[in-house]
Amino acid sequence: MHTLYAGPFNRRRFLRGITLAGTAGLLGWHPGQAAAEPPPETTRIRLVRIPSICQAPQYIAEELLRSEGFTEVHFLQKEGTADIEAALASGEADLNGHFAAPLLLRLEAGDPIVILAGLHVGCFELFGTDRVLTIRDLKGKTVAVPTLDSARYVFLASMTAYVGLDLHRDIHFVTYPGPESIRLLGEGKIDAYLGFPPEPQEMREQRIGHVVISSTVDRPWSQYFCCMLAGNREFVRTCPVATKRALRAILKAADFCASEPEQSAQFMVDQGYTKRYDHALQVMKALPYGQWREYSAEDTLRFYALRLHEVGMLKSTPQKLLAQGTDWRFFNELRKELKG
Repeated sequence: MHTLYAGPFNRRRFLRGITLAGTAGLLGWHPGQAAAEPPPETTRIRLVRIPSICQAPQYIAEELLRSEGFTEVHFLQKEGTADIEAALASGEADLNGHFAAPLLLRLEAGDPIVILAGLHVGCFELFGTDRVLTIRDLKGKTVAVPTLDSARYVFLASMTAYVGLDLHRDIHFVTYPGPESIRLLGEGKIDAYLGFPPEPQEMREQRIGHVVISSTVDRPWSQYFCCMLAGNREFVRTCPVATKRALRAILKAADFCASEPEQSAQFMVDQGYTKRYDHALQVMKALPYGQWREYSAEDTLRFYALRLHEVGMLKSTPQKLLAQGTDWRFFNELRKELKG
């Protein structure tokens, strides 16, 4: 388990800035709203840390979580997105952001996870060689993913289903770690690779491949949440006040990422989440963190459930998964409280 402490970044100045932004109406929230609620049932909150800049809101939320009554804010160091699902299901983590589609797979598998809110749109980008100009051009091509149960593979499954490709027959998948996949793409030994921050920023800088699809700007992906907030079912059941307070902190942090991208990017660097300020700033400015109120969490899950059903990854109907694996009460309340 990894707990973050203050580094060179002035935490007091950061917290003062984010609090003043909130009280000024920039974040649409006032401290009295939290003060009027009961204290959290637990003062400990556990989240997951992985090497991804797009998870910025929950990292930046550390001080906001403390202001919500969590005296112990723990980030568990993990390697990748699959570790998020395992940590939530086992109860090792209480709450975390994760890509919508893999969460649906875990719900059908019976994992004790509940999806609570939408967080942000975008972050995945498909890079290809000159042989790949559209998603349909992946037919007969070689595409690299970290593993065949990774979030990237699941996202590619939804993309290929949308354009009518057969995931299993039309595309040759190979498995390599991210850095190796990027190198192979640059050498033309594979045809495509799906990256998420900071990989796309690094690939553009190194002029490796070109962007075929960006889930931040290209439809239909840009119309749905990418990352959603999910919790361990028992934690949500036994700690509803803590759940709402944690969600509020993270959603406020998402607004802060949008309104103060420079300060957010510097925080990410100074706290050791990424080495490159310029890459972090690109992500803060590119991802629509402040638009979480405008998208439908339910529509997001229906969209991905249908795509995954088309490729045989899901058997359950969207209605069944929504009924058994979602709880929107906190999200609906916070949309009203944190008015943009």
